[in-house]
Amino acid sequence: MSMNDETDCDAFLISEEEAGERLDKILAARLGKIASRTYFQFLIDEGKVLVNGAKVKKRILPKSGDEITVEYVFNEEISVTPENIPLDIIYEDHDIIVVNKAAGMVVHPATGHWSGTFVNALLFHCPQPLAPQAELPPNQALRPGIVHRLDKDTSGLLIAAKTPLAQQRLIEMFANRRVHKEYLAICIGNPGGGTVDVPIGRHPVHRQLMAVRKEGGRQAITHFRTLHFDGHLSLVSAVIATGRTHQIRVHMRHRGSPVLGDKLYGVDAQNTKYKTERQLLHAYRLRFNHPITDVLMELEAPIPKDMQRFKF
Repeated sequence: MSMNDETDCDAFLISEEEAGERLDKILAARLGKIASRTYFQFLIDEGKVLVNGAKVKKRILPKSGDEITVEYVFNEEISVTPENIPLDIIYEDHDIIVVNKAAGMVVHPATGHWSGTFVNALLFHCPQPLAPQAELPPNQALRPGIVHRLDKDTSGLLIAAKTPLAQQRLIEMFANRRVHKEYLAICIGNPGGGTVDVPIGRHPVHRQLMAVRKEGGRQAITHFRTLHFDGHLSLVSAVIATGRTHQIRVHMRHRGSPVLGDKLYGVDAQNTKYKTERQLLHAYRLRFNHPITDVLMELEAPIPKDMQRFKF
C-alpha cells in the first residue's frame, strides 16, 4: 500500500505470518523487487524505517499488526534512470531550476512509480552528477536535487538544486521558513479568510490519509483568503508556513471548504458534478532569495486549463 500520493514511502501492517521475523528480512521479502536486504538494513540504520512511528534496530522482531513505514533514499542500489521527459521550465541558471510541474507527475520514484517522475526527468536534463554525498547534509545527498515536494496531482512550481551548495542552502531555507509558498485552490463553499493553525498527523484509522490531530500531530500553519466566491465555489489563495503532507487539502477540509476534485478529502458528489479529475490545487507563486546570489526571486506558474474553466 502506498503511504500517500506524493512521498517516496511505503507503509504496511505486519501479518501474523511475518510476526517474529527480523525486520530487514520482512522488508526484503515484501519489497525485494526494489533492492536487496542489505539496502533495507541501510535504511533501518539511517532511521528511515519506523515501527509504529519509532526508529528501531534491524534485529527487531515486529509483532502482528505493527505498522511499518519505509522512506526510500537513493544510493547505488536504487538506480534511477534518466528519462527524456519534457519539463516546463520557468527559471534556470547554473545553480537551480524551477519548473511548472504538471498534474499527474510524481516527484520521487517509489513503489508503483519507478519511472516517469520528476527525478527521472531532472537526471536527464542535468546529466552531471548532482553532488558528492560528503558535501551535503546527512540523509540529503541521496535525493537528487530535490528540496521540497508537491502531491502527484498538484500542479505548479517546483524547485530543484543543480549544485551541492545550492541544495544545502535551499534545504536550510525551507527548514527555516524563508521560502514564501502561495497556492491557488478552487474550494467548495466559501472558507473566508484567516489562519488555520492545527497539527496534522497520520489518520488514526485510515493510515494512508492525513488528519488534524490534537495529539501526535506536527504543527501545520496555513494562511488563506478567498479571492472570489460565485455562490458555490471559491478561488482561494493559501500561503503555507509549514510543509506537511497534504497540508492545504487537510486544512481546507477542516475549515469546511475542501478542495474541489480531491478524491481523498473532498466531496465525491461535487467532484462528479463539476467533472474534476484531480484536486484543483496549484503552486502558483514562490518568493525567495537566490541561494547563491541572494537576489530576490519571485516566480509564478500560469494557472492550468482545468482551473481556468471556472470563471471567477
